[in-house]
Amino acid sequence: MDPSTQIGLIMLALLGFCVVSSRLTRRWLTTPLAWAAFGLASGSAGLGWLDLDPNAELVRLLAEATLVLLLFSDASQIPLVTLRKWVELPARLLGVGLPLTMAAGTAVAWALFDWPLVESAMVATILAPTDAALGHAVVSNAAVPARIRQALTVEAGLNDGIVLPGMFVLLALATADVDPDTSWLRFWVAQVTLGPLAGLAIGASSGWLLAWSERTEWSETSFVRIGSLCVAALCYLGAEEIGGNGFMAAWVGGLAFGTSAPQVSVHVHAFLEAEGKLLMLAVFLLVGCVFAGPALAGAEWNTYLFALLSLTVLRMVPVAISLVGSGTGLWSTVFLGWFGPRGLASLLFGLLILEDQALESSRELFQVVVVTVLFSILLHGLTAGVGAERYGRWCSAREEQLPDRDLL
Repeated sequence: MDPSTQIGLIMLALLGFCVVSSRLTRRWLTTPLAWAAFGLASGSAGLGWLDLDPNAELVRLLAEATLVLLLFSDASQIPLVTLRKWVELPARLLGVGLPLTMAAGTAVAWALFDWPLVESAMVATILAPTDAALGHAVVSNAAVPARIRQALTVEAGLNDGIVLPGMFVLLALATADVDPDTSWLRFWVAQVTLGPLAGLAIGASSGWLLAWSERTEWSETSFVRIGSLCVAALCYLGAEEIGGNGFMAAWVGGLAFGTSAPQVSVHVHAFLEAEGKLLMLAVFLLVGCVFAGPALAGAEWNTYLFALLSLTVLRMVPVAISLVGSGTGLWSTVFLGWFGPRGLASLLFGLLILEDQALESSRELFQVVVVTVLFSILLHGLTAGVGAERYGRWCSAREEQLPDRDLL
């Protein structure tokens, strides 16, 4: 098809999805799953209607923009008082569950693939962070107790920033590009401290400024909405400029923005629920159209096995261990363990690896990442809506939403 016909086909599919979106996504389908499936079916691996061949840089930029907006928006909806009250669960997930997931993933990857230990650790690190986009259907569902939703939101907002410095260290070791004068500890500390500090300063000050502008009628509401989106980008870019992690800055910036200007943060959420979803659609369309076919066709049994283990045992067992002694009941532990989808963050890290020509096994590593993300889109997409609703009803029936630590 010529380019104009391809654009028309995408617009027609988008219009059709808009018409039936509520019916499709009510229980068994998520937006990422629908558009990744459309991309796979209409791309070169399927019917061949779409011949999209964007370079990795374009996909990376789209994925980065989507992830930044999601992190900023989700965090802006979290009341800071509530977060302080319920900090224990995300602290356990990040402080205990995340390192155990990476360690277990490294061991399994080393056993399944003919890779050195450092490359096994690399793929485990890339696939450790959970994803805000794929988890949005769960964390935005009011049926799920607020404590559980916020634990998943905080985890998704911070874990990619925590593992990113480690991934760069492993990449340097794998390619023998190690500077003896480089302090990796200093680099990691800068990433996880300067990013949040930049996000805090930019988010809080910008929130106050926009709230004042709207209150005094110096700005129209539509431009306050645009300004709110600029804050998300400034948090990310400001942190990257001073050596911090932009994704952590976006999340902390959203938290500070929502706390300093709660009446303005609703504009960010409104954008994400409308125009912002176009970015998500574009990313997962490209994933399905460009990456899914080659990855699935070239994968062997060990790739499929690792992808399934990564989404189940390698995530759920460390989460269960991290929650020992927290008062979290069995079904809440299972829910937290299962809804740790892998998506944009893992794809971004995988693209960084793919672009490094010095790493001989970069394509094999990227293939494992893509297959795992595709499995996550499918499995978490099919279970997000119905799982959240059933878990929410189960919690309500047993009075799960209590102000103390006890969870069923």
